[in-house]
Amino acid sequence: MNNGSRRTKTKSLVSRERREMIWGLICVAPALAGFLFWQVGPILGSLVIAFTDWTVANTPRWIGFSNFQRMLFADPLFYKSLSVTGIYAATGVFLNLSFALALALLLSQKIFGLTFFRTIFYLPSTVPAIASSVLWLWLFNPEFGLFNSILTGLGLPKQQWIYDENSVLASLILMNLWSVGPLMVIFLAGLQTIPKYLYDAVAVDGGNAWHKFRFITLPLLTPTILFNLILSIIDTFQVFTQPYVMTQGGPNNASLLYVLYLYRKAFQEYDMGYASALAWVLFLIIALISFVVLQTSRRWVFYVGGSE
Repeated sequence: MNNGSRRTKTKSLVSRERREMIWGLICVAPALAGFLFWQVGPILGSLVIAFTDWTVANTPRWIGFSNFQRMLFADPLFYKSLSVTGIYAATGVFLNLSFALALALLLSQKIFGLTFFRTIFYLPSTVPAIASSVLWLWLFNPEFGLFNSILTGLGLPKQQWIYDENSVLASLILMNLWSVGPLMVIFLAGLQTIPKYLYDAVAVDGGNAWHKFRFITLPLLTPTILFNLILSIIDTFQVFTQPYVMTQGGPNNASLLYVLYLYRKAFQEYDMGYASALAWVLFLIIALISFVVLQTSRRWVFYVGGSE
């Protein structure tokens, strides 16, 4: 009798688990279907299109690796956009992380009005990219812009900012510091996880603020730095809105970032096959850089407990 009761109870549990699994699959089915049709489907479709000659109005024609050969051996703008994006990404990532970390360290101190200052520094990142681009167009205006007004007041010569090919990329990198709020918040969260007694131990040993930062804050913050680094790399390689609204890639293609060039090929020249090839090369570049960063992180990222 006991064995029969146990078997009945076991069958009941199995039946309930099966019903729960079925209902769980039914509940996630719309999201899963949407992911397959609107994410995986277009991604695989773009991979096929990358091997075709398709200009929207014409029927796609299979051409194999011709788009990639054209990209590597017959398109100087590909290398121009790649070099501009590389400079922008390398400089922008370093400055963004440094500025966000500096802000986080300042805003982790116990000062009056701390919540207000945190909100002020985070607020710019909530402004839509197009709206902020229009605002910075005024700031960079060589005739009546705020920056040149400040330079004039200091007795310094005016600058052309985004209207000069020698300074346009630096101006866009400077503008990018406007939106480090999310990185700052992540750094703040990372700082909250560092045990306070470690700082007390350094103080007892006679250490100063630099020693606390160098030997406590920086090593224990390396997992957060790694996370922000990966996010920043992905973000900077895909910048589009600011150069599109403000410079259109000029002057003289000095701000022709990669995604802007991809946009030109896809939606101005309607060369969808070549644009898809450009998109996949960008994906491979970002994936390769992220892989290298993750692999090398074993040498410089410190995890509490010594695990990697």
